[in-house]
Amino acid sequence: MDDRIITGEVTEEDGFEENIRPSRITEYIGQTEVKENLDIFMKAAKMRGETLDHVLFYGPPGLGKTTLSYIIANEMQVGIKTANGPSIEKSGDLAAILSSLEEGDILFIDEIHRIPRYIEEILYPAMEDFRLEIMVGSDATSRHIAIDLPHFTLVGATTRAGDLSSPLRDRFGITSKLQYYTKEELTQIVLRTSKVLNCPIEKEAAIELAGRSRGTPRIANRLFKRVRDYALVLGNGTIDLKITKVALERLKVDALGLDDTDYHLLRAIIERFNGGPVGIEAIASSIGEEQTTIEDVYEPYLLQIGLLKRTSRGRVVTEKAYEHLKIPYKEK
Repeated sequence: MDDRIITGEVTEEDGFEENIRPSRITEYIGQTEVKENLDIFMKAAKMRGETLDHVLFYGPPGLGKTTLSYIIANEMQVGIKTANGPSIEKSGDLAAILSSLEEGDILFIDEIHRIPRYIEEILYPAMEDFRLEIMVGSDATSRHIAIDLPHFTLVGATTRAGDLSSPLRDRFGITSKLQYYTKEELTQIVLRTSKVLNCPIEKEAAIELAGRSRGTPRIANRLFKRVRDYALVLGNGTIDLKITKVALERLKVDALGLDDTDYHLLRAIIERFNGGPVGIEAIASSIGEEQTTIEDVYEPYLLQIGLLKRTSRGRVVTEKAYEHLKIPYKEK
């Protein structure tokens, strides 16, 4: 999974994202409804002289949850501290983060659904009353400590909103679901990236690249970076349609944005389970992959474009998938 080009998950090479990330709400492309509502909420908070309500962004990886959190900090003209859910293992970890915040700051927690439940309980009074309440010491020497915190905005990001506990989810005043991007929106993003990185790309090439980006800006930018290398070595530095098709073919990213991993998953269901229905556990076992990885990384896009269906009895490969894989479809 680490070397998969078209995963929406963050990889080591995605560090360049920080250089191309929009900093203002007006520069942000796509997610129109989320963006417009957020703009209203931020303006209203500033007019009242208050901090923004706590915000929860959820949806597949790579759609801009982190970018939006930085935009909120820029628009509200405050600082931002970042953390990752799995890295907050002890109450002291969270206490250290909370006590470092200043008035109005943004605290961005990615993968917030992976915070342990006992850590969540420290978050509740922090989010509601801006108080840090923890127990220090053990047994007879333990004592309760309460510290007032500055007003801050917690921005949580998750790919699995259903895994959040109800008490935590209910404490977010603003909840927004991020959707996959349209081909037109991704084309705009690719064209913007080309300007920021000073690497020219022809409109037809930008459209082709956008169409293979699985509705995900992170993937579009990552593919742009790879295609740019082909244009530099095999062409004159300008990304045209021909070089884009050659590069993506060599990278094994097909016209729908599928790669060998997607083909492996779909073929496994077709060849081993007669196309389904089949349970997620059986699929995970048959392809040697974690169940959560299939649900979070593989499936969302395949479901979105109609190659896979979820039914009460399990996953089913659709007729459209058979057609795309050039496998004869048999009516059941």
